[in-house]
Amino acid sequence: MASKVIYFDKVFPAFKELLQSHNAEGLELLYWYDMNEAEKEASLKEADYFLVATTKITKDMLNKAAKVRMVQKTGIGVDNIDLQAAFDLGIPVCNTPGGNATGVAELTIGMILSLYRKLNVLDRATKNGEWLMWELRPSSYEMSGKTHGFIGFGNIGKTTAKLSQAFGTNVIYYDKYRLPESEEKTLGVTYMEMDEVLKNADIISLHIPLLPETRNLISTRELSLMKPTAILINVSRGHIVDEKALAEALENKLIAGAGIDTFASEPVEKDNPLLKFDNVLATPHIGAGTRDTLNKVLGLAFQNFSLIEKGENPKFVVNKVEKARL
Repeated sequence: MASKVIYFDKVFPAFKELLQSHNAEGLELLYWYDMNEAEKEASLKEADYFLVATTKITKDMLNKAAKVRMVQKTGIGVDNIDLQAAFDLGIPVCNTPGGNATGVAELTIGMILSLYRKLNVLDRATKNGEWLMWELRPSSYEMSGKTHGFIGFGNIGKTTAKLSQAFGTNVIYYDKYRLPESEEKTLGVTYMEMDEVLKNADIISLHIPLLPETRNLISTRELSLMKPTAILINVSRGHIVDEKALAEALENKLIAGAGIDTFASEPVEKDNPLLKFDNVLATPHIGAGTRDTLNKVLGLAFQNFSLIEKGENPKFVVNKVEKARL
């Protein structure tokens, strides 16, 4: 009998085909959003694997999943999974490092260009019959010659930096774990403490996981350190930025704009104050939302399932449970 995998996020026919294209082991795929409540309860008891992007995997769900051998995240951040509960039950939780780096990096650059050239404003105005050929030129910018500051410099940060440098930016970064000086030289980047990055950068982009110590990392004090001409890009997790503080900073023109792909509450509420600003570019958590990224992360995920099916240990474990539960 084939092992069963629950996929926990919304799927459409084309995405189901994509999932099946990676299913070399012939696993039985179950779709959480296609089930009623009774079917969901039954599937938890039957599943051998969990496959999840953003849906919350709770302690209660894990306790009911007596057969689950591994929880596989498609992406990097695992803040939607109860890691402690999985650890206590002996269930490894794995992610897909590097799989989404290009997609998130390209979105970051796209947001910077859109904010710098007012593309969202000009698109709307042009479609509404306004021809703003001259009005926004004094407040539009090029990336070339600007300083791009990174908070977090892992796979996604490095990939974004390479793209940014192609536009002629100077890259500075802060990370909890500083790179060796030889690697900094090779990459052409300069390390600074976080406050110095905030003070010196024209562009700040966030590339860090949501942890207790990074929650509301960017709040009133940090925003006050930024240049009034600087923009902030958050493609990490919503709770890393204090949204109330950001709205106040934008209202008071303490910074020039923001690109936000992740919100504290998702889907974002219609009355979120950040949505009222023309100098805020908002997207619905699509950093990894390309077919190319999906192929990469699903490939890594199904490789992990295959390893376990063969009696081997999974790769990219994030909760210190190295072996699949038997």
